[in-house]
Amino acid sequence: EFTFGDECKDGPLALGMHKRGSFYDIVNVGECQIVDEDYRKILACTLECARESGLPYYHRMRHVGYFRHLLVRKAVKTGEILVDLVTASDTAELGIDPTEAVSKIQAFKTVWLEKMTSLKFDGTLVGILHTKNDSLADVVKDEGTEVLYGQDFFYEKMLGQQLKFSPFSFFQPNSRGAEVLYETVREYIGDIENKTVFDLFSGTGTIGQVLAPVAKKVIGVEIIEEAVEAAKENAELNNLDNCTFWAGDVLKVIDELGEVPDLIMLDPPRDGVNPKALMKILNFGVERLVYIACKPTSLARDLEMIQGRGYKVEKIACVDLFPNTVHVEVVCCLHRVNS
Repeated sequence: EFTFGDECKDGPLALGMHKRGSFYDIVNVGECQIVDEDYRKILACTLECARESGLPYYHRMRHVGYFRHLLVRKAVKTGEILVDLVTASDTAELGIDPTEAVSKIQAFKTVWLEKMTSLKFDGTLVGILHTKNDSLADVVKDEGTEVLYGQDFFYEKMLGQQLKFSPFSFFQPNSRGAEVLYETVREYIGDIENKTVFDLFSGTGTIGQVLAPVAKKVIGVEIIEEAVEAAKENAELNNLDNCTFWAGDVLKVIDELGEVPDLIMLDPPRDGVNPKALMKILNFGVERLVYIACKPTSLARDLEMIQGRGYKVEKIACVDLFPNTVHVEVVCCLHRVNS
């Protein structure tokens, strides 16, 4: 996810990352070597076309302007690339004459599409999208997406499964690292033949679908409805008829599932599991729990309650999805030692 702005106050248009410690300044990252070369090509082409258009970037304090973000997603295994330009709507306050703005927007889109589709990529460009976002918050929010070229999704392969993703579907950006993570989970969860597995905070259902071929049944729960729809679609895509996915808060939905699990898989957000939800989860008394944490301190906090309810850490591993950063994923396997 790249952001439009300027490198210094009233400087030339920039497209890159936030400068460390600054809410406003954006650093161009056209020469960044830790991303795929196709990303650099898309970044350079988009910045050049945006500068030529004369349209302003969206100012986060004044709430005036046009260009906001650029999302680029590329699948490692399939090489498919999806690009999404996020701007204010054409009728928003752009800080220039409205008639002139409409003319410039149309001219920009025409030139940008022509140049983007003529680029030579290592991968395959499958879609170019335009998302409108007039939210005052500095976040990417879908308030209407138009397909300018190709399609609005891409495919990736993961441990024998084919997965379909939209521009806003959550998926680990380090696909090869994610395979190591999910293989570790599969190893930790052990033999699940003829067993029912709850995949809580399931996202797009990736982990559940990796487990489904060797399980009796997998039931996923995720609060983001778009992710649940993607999970259902991916399960159908891979002919998995023993997966079901529920949309809703784990705290509320877990009482409505009508099933008793044999094992539970947890992959909560950074802040960990809501204590009330965790209590309900532990009340099932399953023999084994596997907990994936993207924030180790949240796991450490939740382990106090889990261990206090009779579980013991059997094994634990760190998986480094973002080398040379402070971030690390932790996989923790626990088994019940007393009731």
